[in-house]
Amino acid sequence: MLMRTDPFRDFDRLTQQLLGGPSGTWSRPSAMPMDAYREGDSYVIALDLPGVDPEAIDIDVERNMLTVRAERRPAPKADGVQMELSERPLGVFSRQVMLADTLDTEHITADYDAGVLTLRVPIAERAKPRKISITGASERKEISG
Repeated sequence: MLMRTDPFRDFDRLTQQLLGGPSGTWSRPSAMPMDAYREGDSYVIALDLPGVDPEAIDIDVERNMLTVRAERRPAPKADGVQMELSERPLGVFSRQVMLADTLDTEHITADYDAGVLTLRVPIAERAKPRKISITGASERKEISG
């Protein structure tokens, strides 16, 4: 048996259920926490998705819009199990990120470990700094007319 120490927990749970709280549906998904930063020649996007089966994660790129959608389903319960406390949000989670034109959307990689989905988006070659050499004629030419 679990002991409850927060007298407002039931009120908070009821409010979340009535107002749509952290659980999402396909028509109105909840947001997922995200960090984004540059690491070397790529941008890294880390999304928290604890308890989500990797098969339930969908990643799409259309033009420069990156969309990550995931669904956390309830765990199967054995017969005769009575839930005492349920605080982990279930349902659909989604996040959209507009990627800059300077990123290479053709070579995005995804890794899922310990409940964190990590996407690496390389910087496009055309956006990397480069040195431009100057060529010149070794002799001058005259235009005669």
